[in-house]
Amino acid sequence: MGPATAVEKADPARPGRPGGRLSSLQRSAVTELLRISPVSDELGARFAAAGHQLHLVGGSVRDALLSRLGEDLDFTTDARPAEVLTLLDGWAEGTWGTGIDFGTVGAMKSGLRLEITTFRSDLYDGDTRNPVVTFGDSLEGDLLRRDFAVNAMAVSLPGHEFADPFGGLEQLTARILDTPGTPEHSFRDDPLRMLRAARFASQLAFTPARRVVTAMTEMAAEIDRITPERVGAELVKLIMGADPRAGLALLTETGLADRVLPELPALRLERDEHHQHKDVYEHTLTVLDQAIAQETGGADLTLRLAALLHDIGKPATRRFEDGGGVSFHHHEVVGAKLVRKRLRALRMPKTLIDDVAMLTFLHLRFHGYGTGSWTDSAVRRYVNDAGELLPRLHSLVRADCTTRNPGRRLALQRSYDDLEQRIARIAEQEDLARVRPDLDGNAIMALLGIGPGPLVGRAWAFLKDLRLENGPLDREVAEAALLEWAAREGVGRAGPAAG
Repeated sequence: MGPATAVEKADPARPGRPGGRLSSLQRSAVTELLRISPVSDELGARFAAAGHQLHLVGGSVRDALLSRLGEDLDFTTDARPAEVLTLLDGWAEGTWGTGIDFGTVGAMKSGLRLEITTFRSDLYDGDTRNPVVTFGDSLEGDLLRRDFAVNAMAVSLPGHEFADPFGGLEQLTARILDTPGTPEHSFRDDPLRMLRAARFASQLAFTPARRVVTAMTEMAAEIDRITPERVGAELVKLIMGADPRAGLALLTETGLADRVLPELPALRLERDEHHQHKDVYEHTLTVLDQAIAQETGGADLTLRLAALLHDIGKPATRRFEDGGGVSFHHHEVVGAKLVRKRLRALRMPKTLIDDVAMLTFLHLRFHGYGTGSWTDSAVRRYVNDAGELLPRLHSLVRADCTTRNPGRRLALQRSYDDLEQRIARIAEQEDLARVRPDLDGNAIMALLGIGPGPLVGRAWAFLKDLRLENGPLDREVAEAALLEWAAREGVGRAGPAAG
C-alpha cells in the first residue's frame, strides 16, 4: 500500500494525521517551489523514464510551505546510489559522493545544491548515533525514520502528488512539533534530535508536543552519545534562530542544558527573603533578547553568545553580605575563564572564544563610569582593550540594563550615551581605533642603540602605555620619556644592557 496523502480522512488511532486538503496558500507555496526550481521536474522526468520514483522531501517541503525555501533541495528515491549517479551523468553540472556510504549523492544544477538519498530504513545500535545503513523500498518507510512529522512530507516529481502519512501538514499549520513514530524510538535512534527540537523552537516557533517534551526529559542523558562538535553546531543554530530564548528555555526545562550547557541552568540561583537579588537566569535571557533587538546587520553569534554567557561567573562568586546584600565580586574575571572552558569543550573556533571571553571580561567596566571619575586615559584604555569588539561591547552593556526602575534605567542610558560621546570627541583628535606608540620599533632601536629582541617589545609597551595615559606626544617628548625609562631599566645606551 502506498503512502497516505494529505486528502485522506483523519485516522483517530494516530493523533495528528491530516484531516483536510492543502489550503490555497500551501498549494501556492508548493507551486512556487516547483516554479523557481524547474530542475526538480527535469530531474523527476529522468528518474521516471528509468522506472524510478523521485520525491522532494523533508526540510525542502517544510520550508516551501513556510515560504522560506533556500538553494538546497533534498530528494529521496528508490534508486540505489550507483543508479542515481548514472541518471545524473550528463545532466548535473557536478556531482560528489561524500555521503554515498549513507545513500546520498550530491549534485549542482543551475545554482542549486541537490542531495538525492535512497529510501532508507536504518537500524541503530543504541550506543552511538551512527546507523547501520539499510536501503528501504517505500516512501512511507523512509519518511517514518525522519526526526519530526513536519520533516516527513514529500512531493512526487514530476507528478506533484503530496504525501503526508504522519500529519506533518496539520502540525505545521498548528506549529506543533511531533515525531512520526514514538519520540522514545526516534530519540534513541538519534539523540541529537532532542537538540534539534529546541532548535526548531528557536528557528521556526514550533512548540513540541507534550510527549516529545516528556521523552526529552526522560532521555536527556542520551545526549552524551553525541560528539561535542555536533552538539556545538546544533547549539549555534539554536542561538542564531529568531527566538533563541524559546529553545534555551526548552533545554533548561528538560534537563538537556544540564548536560550540554550547564552554566545556563546554574544561573537559577536560590533566593531567600533576607538576601534578595535579581533572578540571574531570567536576567540573562532578557539580556539576550535585548542584545538581539540591537542587531542591525543580521544575527551576530559573538554578541549573542556574550549576552548568554556574560554572567556565568556569578554562581561561583556569590557572597551574602551583612545587612542582607548579595555580591558577585570579580564575576567577570571568573566568567571569562568559564566562557573559554565551555566554548572549547563545544569545539568552537578560537577567535570566537577569544572574542566572547573578552566581552565577558569587559562588560562590567562601564559601571565605574557613572561616578564621573573616568579620565581621558580611562576612556582610551576602554576603547583600546575592546578593540574591534567596541560596537559589540556597546550593545552588550546597553542590553545588560534590565532594571524595572525607570529612573535608574534612564540614568544608565544617559551615562552610556555620555561615554559614547566622549569616545567620539577624543576620536576626532586621535586615532582611537589603532592606538600605537609615538615611536616605532626602528626609532626605538636607533635611539637606544639596541638590536631586535625582547627589549624592543618592552620599550614599545612602555610607549604605548604612555600614549594611552596622555594621548599623542610630540616626538621630542616621546624620545625624552623613553630615555628616562631606559635609564631606570638599565636598557641600551643608558645601562649595561646595551648591545
